[in-house]
Amino acid sequence: MDETSQKIIDAAMMLVRDKGYVATTTKEIAKAAGVNECTLFRKFESKKDIVIQGANQAGWRANIVPEIFEHVSWELSSDLEMFMRAYMDRMTPDFVNLSIGLRAPQLYEDTKQLILKVPQAFLSALTDYLNKMCEMGKIPKKDYKALAIVVFSATFGYTFLSASFGKELTDMEKDAYIKTSVQMFLKEIES
Repeated sequence: MDETSQKIIDAAMMLVRDKGYVATTTKEIAKAAGVNECTLFRKFESKKDIVIQGANQAGWRANIVPEIFEHVSWELSSDLEMFMRAYMDRMTPDFVNLSIGLRAPQLYEDTKQLILKVPQAFLSALTDYLNKMCEMGKIPKKDYKALAIVVFSATFGYTFLSASFGKELTDMEKDAYIKTSVQMFLKEIES
């Protein structure tokens, strides 16, 4: 991809993150990229084309892939903390806001599979980890698919609410939230 096209993509993705897809115009994208609108349309078919190409770039997705969850100690408490922290460290407010912008009805069918990669990576890695812990005899047999959804929901919820409201909803710091949540999950797993 040439430098001008990348500038256009980067400008579009920042505007979608900050304003949403619908409120972002091609005129604003061109201005933010430092090009004229004619150049924008020589490089891309439409605003939707620009955003979809951006959404396909790794740099415009939180780097949440199964590999980030591979460094486990096989100690349940610290590993659950690692899962939650790895997600929260990568799913920054910018990525939360961009993810919301990519859910616009005009492009959701094109971006849905990209957006789903984030929870799928977390859920599959955590479910696999919990099943292996059970096979190793370290935890009792449970519905680990359901538990992974609960852990992900708690992790996503805190991340989303913090990105949306800062400290207005809760002043609980991320590390305290993770430790408290993990203690609750441990009670369920070990019961």
